[in-house]
Amino acid sequence: MRVTRPLALAAAAVLAVPLAGCGGGKTGQGRQGGQGPSARSPASGAAGAEPPAGGKPDAWIPGYVAKMSLAEKVGQLFVPRFSSRADGLSIIKRYHVGGLIYFPENMGSPGRAAAQSNALQKASKVPLLLGVDEEQGIVSRTPFLTRFPGNMALGATARPADARAAAQVTGAELRAIGINQDFAPVADVNVNARNPVIGLRSFGSDPAKVSAMLTEAIGGYQQAGVAATAKHFPGHGDTATDSHTGLPVITHSRATWERLDAPPFRAAIAAGVDAIMTAHIVVPRLDRSGDPSTLSRTVLTGLLRGTLGYRGVIVTDSLEMAGARRRYGDTTVPVRAISAGADQLLMPPNLPRAYNAVLKAVRAGRIPEKRLDESVTRIIGLKQRRGLFAGTRADPARAATAIGTPAHRATAQQVAEHSITLVRNDRKVLPLKGRKVAVSGPDGAALGAALRRRGVRTVPPGAADVTVLTTINAGGATAARVRALGPKPVVVAALGRPYDLDAAGGAAAALAAYSAGRVSIDALAAVLAGAVKPVGRLPVPAAGKPVGHGLGY
Repeated sequence: MRVTRPLALAAAAVLAVPLAGCGGGKTGQGRQGGQGPSARSPASGAAGAEPPAGGKPDAWIPGYVAKMSLAEKVGQLFVPRFSSRADGLSIIKRYHVGGLIYFPENMGSPGRAAAQSNALQKASKVPLLLGVDEEQGIVSRTPFLTRFPGNMALGATARPADARAAAQVTGAELRAIGINQDFAPVADVNVNARNPVIGLRSFGSDPAKVSAMLTEAIGGYQQAGVAATAKHFPGHGDTATDSHTGLPVITHSRATWERLDAPPFRAAIAAGVDAIMTAHIVVPRLDRSGDPSTLSRTVLTGLLRGTLGYRGVIVTDSLEMAGARRRYGDTTVPVRAISAGADQLLMPPNLPRAYNAVLKAVRAGRIPEKRLDESVTRIIGLKQRRGLFAGTRADPARAATAIGTPAHRATAQQVAEHSITLVRNDRKVLPLKGRKVAVSGPDGAALGAALRRRGVRTVPPGAADVTVLTTINAGGATAARVRALGPKPVVVAALGRPYDLDAAGGAAAALAAYSAGRVSIDALAAVLAGAVKPVGRLPVPAAGKPVGHGLGY
């Protein structure tokens, strides 16, 4: 697909960032093809293997793994949270972990985050996968990044190039602070309007369209030097239960799974995705055991490795979640996850207990050491592909200037403008310019200010010609809110899930913005004012309209 000039310029700027931000004489990008350990390795490894003179670039990895101690191998499986730099350093020293996951409390400023990443990497014998759950939209853990709307808004653009551009910007900014693994993008196909945990995090309800967007997002992250993680296998899009608080059961048949849930994961594998995250869900017609997929050998080794042919890293969803802990205790879960086929164990609720349980299981032969070596080999291979053995250093002095650049902000604004979807426009009430407008609902003040910047006159409700009513996941209450505004025309703008528009039949016009973030509010105002023409297309059915519906001016 042809990339518009602003997106192309932004992409060029993005690709320069990791080269500047990874620091040192050798950057993480400079040797992504990987020739094995560089000067860091002999000083930084339990396995000081030298790269071979020729042959495959990963031929050195088995020898590297063979020289690691059992304790170091087990440590590579774990990606725990950490409370402070001191805590992270202690975890690295004691448990030889393969990675750590960042949360907002670990961040501070860009410069501080970059310096912390450097300190953590310096303390580790093997380069660390420093990860974060940065999907953008409603799941965002990095407070200072350039803000994009989430995946459903990207799906509404119907432009895979937008998904790549957004991922490139996000990836470059993460790499500038030393983060090299993102637990994104979401591969789930959201076909359940009541889904409490996926919803806006999905690109949409059409497997082919989700696959196209997902493929480009993966390419964007990995081109920026950040490992991408497609989630949540085997597919979390058709449930009304949140796996953070319960254990969802999805009743899809094998045929339905092949048609609906599998295509994005097949696309991710074809795109060379670095990692795939498991789901804490039960799919009885894929596995009769009743175990969550995270702990199911039938699902992970049988379906993902066998049927789909995936050879990369499998990472569990957070082991703190109720869906992982419902059937088994916290010492049993990590052992069962590895036995099922997982490689990375994300966020064990009690790291010492989990680590010792896996170590004990290997020593007792319940996890064969060969099986352990397979996981460690995949993890080391991922680190090599992302260039971590060639250098991990971020530049604290330049981190802030690499984030929120004019080019990055322009890309975010353009993506948001492409996403705004005009679903209905009876009597051509839109655009609003030249009318007296009242704004009501969540984030109404921000939208009113954005409209005024676009030249729209805003007034109190009683003096208005038309009222813009914003909603955020109001569901059926939307209809009553429209009626309460009286007989004058109402425009409903869904800032959350577009399913609110199912109950907006009494409104004169309806739009979906898919996000209440500043960049989406500004884009919505531009469309309402007529300064930007609406070009978005519904990525899920809403307001009685099918996927792909969208009006223009």
